Amino acid sequence: MSVLEKALEARSKKVNKVETTKKLKEPMEVHAQLEAIAAAGYEGLAKEDSAYFLKCFGLFDKGEDFMLRVRVPAGQLNYEQTKRIGEVAKKYGNDYIDITTRMQIELRYLQIEDIAKVLAELKDVGISTFQTGVDNPRNIVTDPLDGIAYDNIIETMPIIKELQALFGEKEEWISALPRKFNTGVLGSLSNSCNIFGHDCCFVLAQKDGIFGFNVYLGARVGVQAIDADTFVTKEELPAFFEALLTVFKNYGYRDNRNKNRLVFLLRYVGVEAFIDAVKAEAKMEFAPAGVTMVQSQNIALGSNRILGRNGKFAHKIIVPSGIFSGTDMIATAELAKEFGSGDVRLSYDQNVYIINISTEKLEEFSTSDLVQRYEPYNNLYFADMIACAGTATCSFGVIPNKPDAIEMAHFLNAEVPIENANVRMNWSACPKGCGVHGIADIGLEGCKAKDASGNRVDGVHLFLGGKITRTAKEAHTLHKSLPIVEARYHIKYLLKAYATYRQRGETFEAFDDRYLSANYSFQALSFYTKINYILNEVLGLELFFELDKEPKNGKKENFEIFGFGLKLFKLLTGEKRFASVTGLDPDKLKPRKIKRDEVTKINPKVPKQLSEVVYNMTHENKHERTQVFSEILVALKGLENEQ
Repeated sequence: MSVLEKALEARSKKVNKVETTKKLKEPMEVHAQLEAIAAAGYEGLAKEDSAYFLKCFGLFDKGEDFMLRVRVPAGQLNYEQTKRIGEVAKKYGNDYIDITTRMQIELRYLQIEDIAKVLAELKDVGISTFQTGVDNPRNIVTDPLDGIAYDNIIETMPIIKELQALFGEKEEWISALPRKFNTGVLGSLSNSCNIFGHDCCFVLAQKDGIFGFNVYLGARVGVQAIDADTFVTKEELPAFFEALLTVFKNYGYRDNRNKNRLVFLLRYVGVEAFIDAVKAEAKMEFAPAGVTMVQSQNIALGSNRILGRNGKFAHKIIVPSGIFSGTDMIATAELAKEFGSGDVRLSYDQNVYIINISTEKLEEFSTSDLVQRYEPYNNLYFADMIACAGTATCSFGVIPNKPDAIEMAHFLNAEVPIENANVRMNWSACPKGCGVHGIADIGLEGCKAKDASGNRVDGVHLFLGGKITRTAKEAHTLHKSLPIVEARYHIKYLLKAYATYRQRGETFEAFDDRYLSANYSFQALSFYTKINYILNEVLGLELFFELDKEPKNGKKENFEIFGFGLKLFKLLTGEKRFASVTGLDPDKLKPRKIKRDEVTKINPKVPKQLSEVVYNMTHENKHERTQVFSEILVALKGLENEQ
């Protein structure tokens, strides 16, 4: 018995409720009855249809209305499709559109009696909603500038069309998988689609002078894909993909839905055994991995406009939190037709590209009403911001999220404006992580928190240091359960460090690699943002505690605490804590005898509790000195509550 058969047998003692539901009927039976369901209204809607089968076609019952996911392969739409989506949203969906991180569209507020009409009107222009929910291969993403940007080595849309033909709207593949399956195909040097964040990732690579794709497998929320040590050419890719889906369909787990994604099968059987099974299914050999070529930053970094290889421009309309409208989608279609080829691209970061704008028309295009209305969002904090649906439209949401993200971006742009920079700031409204906060430079996950008065308020867990490079990794928790009104100040101080010490043209990700995470522990960075929040927002002292231009503490927590304590004493009093400082070796220091409230005596504006914190950080006896930042952060939290 193969290792995959053993794994399946071990996890086949029971099946989950969804698998039981799947056996009640075929999905296409429900699809055939959509007109009858629409005519009968909620009275004609079977429980299993609402709970599962309609989701196979992108329809999600929200109680009083429906949300519909519209499949947009590679995020590419022609004029007729763009216009029709806008018309449908305006006519049936309260003129509301969400652009998602899978480079597709969500229509909301649809009434059950309009469902059949909506689907028919979309199908009329070649738009499908099949397999955009539950246990299906989901929309395939790529570079939004695929085939356009100078760094695009392999145009992937022809490949994606082949992959879609393998499973799209095919009855044998609808609802056939154990769990949802996300795929990305990137043929560009820049990572503009979170390429390491999918169940199956085909990443631009080079082997023996041939460009193709390295395969990475097994990502999910909170987990980046791992190298499968496999290289496929663009000709081999479809066969590999079909075999991979087949192996997952046949051997994937169907018991605990929380542990049925591909990553759990890979953990049990190992990547090598899984790839061997894919080779056997495809009846092909695939070469070991080549050199991964993808870089961390977008080729259009710092600009919402890029000149393509065809000598024409692509213009990115920044859509805050991906909240668009049918009216503006129609206007986008007309603008694309008037000034370009009529084609539109949706991006992973929830924005819209109008492509193929000639140089001669660029100035007139720039003064158009639509471009001018969205121009105020063309800044650092909107350009690379992602936010999933929050409490207004998602039953899992803990915070409003999209409005929070927009408000935060406005605040930061006013407080820390930085030009020619790049900060990826992602918001998830709950732990499900649909806003992919884990791979952001600065990530926020919705939660409930307590403010200084003990009131329960909207909050976030704050994350730092996510990576989308070829060594992609998840962000580290910087603070837990911060009220949102406080979190914005913590982010402000991280960005002030970026503005102060970044090198020319340096992205926040590169800055974090070179400076923040390279020189400071996460505990030290937590203290840095917290102490500035206390000094300025809580106590109103207007004193900025800066990080060092050239840090020398080596990420050793006890040294960091001592060094920070010395700086804090000088900042609060204007005096040195020690008479002579020639390093951090206590044997070379001449301590001043001070009391626990010494800082307060010198500066009466400083509360005694903060004076005691500084005293403990810089105690002349190193054995009496505070050794961990967590102790200090607790004390600072207590100080905040006292004010």
